[in-house]
Amino acid sequence: SRSSPTQILPRSFPPSSLRSLSHTLRAPARAPSTMQAKAVQDAKGNPPSANPGKTSGDSKDYYFDSYSHFGIHEEMLKDEVRTKTYMRSIVENKHLFKGKTVLDIGCGTGILCMFAAKAGAKKVFGIECAEIYHKAKKIVEDNGFQDTITLIKGKVEEITLPVDSVDIIISEWMGYFLLYESMLDTVLFARDKWLAKGGHIFPDKASMFIMGIEDHEYRQSKIDYWKNVWSFDMSVIRELAIMEPLVDTCDPNQIVSSADKLIDIDIYTVQKKELDFSAKFSIDATRDDFLHGFVVYFSVDFSRSHRPIGFSTGPHDKYTHWKQTVFYLDEPVSVSRGDCIAGRISCCRNPKNPRDLDIELSSERRSRKHGDKRQSRKYRLR
Repeated sequence: SRSSPTQILPRSFPPSSLRSLSHTLRAPARAPSTMQAKAVQDAKGNPPSANPGKTSGDSKDYYFDSYSHFGIHEEMLKDEVRTKTYMRSIVENKHLFKGKTVLDIGCGTGILCMFAAKAGAKKVFGIECAEIYHKAKKIVEDNGFQDTITLIKGKVEEITLPVDSVDIIISEWMGYFLLYESMLDTVLFARDKWLAKGGHIFPDKASMFIMGIEDHEYRQSKIDYWKNVWSFDMSVIRELAIMEPLVDTCDPNQIVSSADKLIDIDIYTVQKKELDFSAKFSIDATRDDFLHGFVVYFSVDFSRSHRPIGFSTGPHDKYTHWKQTVFYLDEPVSVSRGDCIAGRISCCRNPKNPRDLDIELSSERRSRKHGDKRQSRKYRLR
């Protein structure tokens, strides 16, 4: 789903379109990474060259176009952790949904709308800007929910709801690195415009975490490879490869440190400007090894549930399509058990396309055996 190593599609494009793109695959046996070209093809099958001179506005439109392809929705629906958790948060809380008006932001195939209707919601509005809207409308009708569920095509910021307020907002807004795609901005817009006083948001809590990873094999084959390509120095491409974070599943056996929480987000109170953040972290090496990079993952919670419901996307957790996001260091560093690795990670929306993220990560290894080592690098999540 990318044509250059600095761009990425929403979530992931259908695996069949990625098999020929191996530059972000850790090993042939692993599932295709989602950190690949922004457009292997668009929703109509056109190659990216069919749209020369694209502007940042076009890339925003491409965000919705890419969600028109059924393959993206298939991957998300088959993500058992994701879909089952959302289902449980809704159908196991019928006391919250019964007789209520619900708004689903970015409803896709309408699956969350139908869960809400099944839980007893009086009325459900689903907003979808992508062309999958037309299929979702038919899905709603085919399952007999047309009297309860009304789907609206358009951008949340531009449409008009036939009601002044809603009791519950549901949305599966999380992107890679939690904040990629900036869909949470849209949820906050809807919250401020339509959520009734005392209303509920599903999910309503999110946190991000960081830990260290040993990953010599990937680094050698995909990053340091460019130092000597058939005796030629192609390090200029290495710079591109290391600048782009990798989205992939990480073997928990490769984790070499403790984890530290970067941020907590309360969806009821957070403001859009706070989603550009800078956070310190401090982790401890758990064994003698090399540190090749940092792994970032997230968790979400549905705190209004009558019993705790949520999930985490970490290396030690069950697989989700979000996988984890890996930031490789310029230079690997040796660590001994108990060494401290402290640092700071800063993240802000790209000024040309706010769905993309500009990230800076600085770190310092503090070790009695190996001494102190500082590094800093900028990354681009495209």
